[in-house]
Amino acid sequence: MQQEFISDANLVSNYIKGEESALEILITRHKQKIYSFIYSKVYDRDVAEDIFQDTFIKVIRTLKRGAYNEEGKFLPWVMRISHNLVIDFFRKNKRMPKFDNAGEFSIFSVLSDTSLNAEKSIIKEQVETDVRRLVDELPEDQKEVLLMRIYNDMSFKDISDKTGVSINTALGRMRYALINLRKIIDKHNIVLTN
Repeated sequence: MQQEFISDANLVSNYIKGEESALEILITRHKQKIYSFIYSKVYDRDVAEDIFQDTFIKVIRTLKRGAYNEEGKFLPWVMRISHNLVIDFFRKNKRMPKFDNAGEFSIFSVLSDTSLNAEKSIIKEQVETDVRRLVDELPEDQKEVLLMRIYNDMSFKDISDKTGVSINTALGRMRYALINLRKIIDKHNIVLTN
């Protein structure tokens, strides 16, 4: 049977049985998609190459350990590994990856629904944590209004009553809070996603 017609699942099982060339076929088959995904996040060929190598080192270790149980979902599994390594890279370098909607869709579209929800909730939590950290950088009066409005869902009338300032002042603080938040986001070079 010609190699290119063998399914990923069969190639994985052949590799686990000791057929080294099976992994080479898998890497060749998916290199473009995985490398492009990594590059679209880091915009640096050397870094992308390193993360790509690390992805497959992790793949090999997992397969050799007999810990692979993805039942035919080889590509989504490898994409998840590369996605996690990209996030690790940015954590180490204190920068946030640019997860624009297009990039996010390309990885999520290859994942099964359950992992999609898991991934989305992880990213959502990450974004919320980042936003909370950014909000902490705002001046106290702006932060107070923003937290009351967004996190406590209070009306500007309630905010005005609680803070003892006019509704117009509360609105103004909210406006400045959002302007400053945008500046902070730009300063940190963060792209927030839905």
